[in-house]
Amino acid sequence: MASKTATKDIITLRGSAAIVSEFFGYAANSILYNRGVYPEESFAKVKKYGLPMLLSQDEGVKSFISSLTSQLSEWLEAGKLQRVVLVIMSKTSSEVLERWNFNIETDGEVVEKGVAREKSDKEIMREIQAIMRQIASSITYLPCLDEPCVFDVLAYTDKDVPVPFTWIESDAKLIKNPQMVKLHSFDTKIHKVDTLVSYKNDEWDEQE
Repeated sequence: MASKTATKDIITLRGSAAIVSEFFGYAANSILYNRGVYPEESFAKVKKYGLPMLLSQDEGVKSFISSLTSQLSEWLEAGKLQRVVLVIMSKTSSEVLERWNFNIETDGEVVEKGVAREKSDKEIMREIQAIMRQIASSITYLPCLDEPCVFDVLAYTDKDVPVPFTWIESDAKLIKNPQMVKLHSFDTKIHKVDTLVSYKNDEWDEQE
């Protein structure tokens, strides 16, 4: 008689850091595409997380995201990363228009003692899929960005972490009186990532 067994995958600290940092790379590409920061034709379609995803073919963006995910993975593995924020700004005025916040909670016991956790890869993928679908549909709940924009990434780490030479200290690039939309979260059982996007109110919304 055939039996069905539910399997759990062993998640290590290094494995979890790789999952989360890779997620940031794909999420950043998706945000840049769906918010129109770079031209549509500069992206190529790939399949990831069981979904069609778009990756920038711009060499500068590819290099930036590659070095970003590498550094984030290192911080995640050390349990030192608290939050990552992708900021979209006006190219002409540098005014901050959107902040995509990814808050990270790390299981301290895993970092200190090197223990592993269990969670199925499929379950993690389903949770990531839900976030990616929300990013892809962001045009339905975020104002149109009708001016040329640029982006930057902020990383919030523990205070004892030295700043790599390729990074600089920065202000928080906050938005005054922002509107906020909470998105789905995902959890590897070692790192939990909560997602929130805050954006600038249209001027007429701010008037009494």
